[in-house]
Amino acid sequence: MAHRLMSATRYLLRSLWLSGIFLMPMMLPSVMAESCADARVISYFGYQHAIELCNSDFRVVLCPEVGGRILEYSYRGTNVLFLSVEDKEWRPGASPPSSAGRFDIGPELTIPEHLVLWSGTWTGEITGPRSARMTSQPDSATGVQLVREFELSPTSSQLRCRQTIVNVSDAAREWCHWSRTFVAGGGICLIPATRPSRFPVGYVMYEEGGLINFRPDDPRIRLRHGVFEILGAPRKPKLGFDSAAGLMAYLAPGNLLFVKRFTVDRDRVYNEAAGLTISVWYPERDMVELEPIGPREHLLPGESASFTEEWWLAPFPFPAAPESLNTAEVRKVMDQLQ
Repeated sequence: MAHRLMSATRYLLRSLWLSGIFLMPMMLPSVMAESCADARVISYFGYQHAIELCNSDFRVVLCPEVGGRILEYSYRGTNVLFLSVEDKEWRPGASPPSSAGRFDIGPELTIPEHLVLWSGTWTGEITGPRSARMTSQPDSATGVQLVREFELSPTSSQLRCRQTIVNVSDAAREWCHWSRTFVAGGGICLIPATRPSRFPVGYVMYEEGGLINFRPDDPRIRLRHGVFEILGAPRKPKLGFDSAAGLMAYLAPGNLLFVKRFTVDRDRVYNEAAGLTISVWYPERDMVELEPIGPREHLLPGESASFTEEWWLAPFPFPAAPESLNTAEVRKVMDQLQ
């Protein structure tokens, strides 16, 4: 929800921008330890200012240096996110890579290019036990600045990811939250179907030339027990859903079940081209993109709006054949992730 009253924090963000401080490279203390200490700054591949959050079983690695992303979300060393070779080989001064836990704003088809937000240098700070914040530079193309806050539970996989859009321009702006998380490819995507739906078969498929097919039929997408199951790469990779469940899950070949929870408000406007609350991009490649989408936010100068995703991770055996997935067992594990 947009806040009509600009807080002191928003004044500070704007004043820092005007003074040019946010144009400086991020500076964090080089504190290193032999083992995880809840939250610390670490070196991670070529990234020298990564922030690690961890508990006994789960680890999160944040990347302020390129795009304010999550590079790792892992259970006992197994990362459910897809981290590209370009990310693993990146060094300061190289072209910015773009993989793993990406966040963005939309709508996709009408937002101008915004590389400051997408792949620019962000500031990073540890804000408490297993919690951190990353802040973008102000972006003139969109008129906003983004703040991303993360908090890992002390005892479970629960990771709260909150993105705040701050209008730092002198005109009204309309954007929405758009998550663009890359996970390891070849898994099974699960999205609850809800009614009513604007779509005759409950989802749409993006065809060639920007056409949106409202009556797709694909053997790798089935509706079973009230849940859409994407069992492999469909005929066209980009799919859209208007599910109001506020939930999507992904069973990765690495025997991990990744769950995202978020709020869907049927009374709000969702300003993607087809009014989507969820999109999935599932190509014949080594990654799949999971995309919760937030409602349109109309922000006057100085206003802000936030969207929270709650992430969960649990071990779960990947079936020998995707078609043999035991949906009841998946639901049982998901119900325990509360």
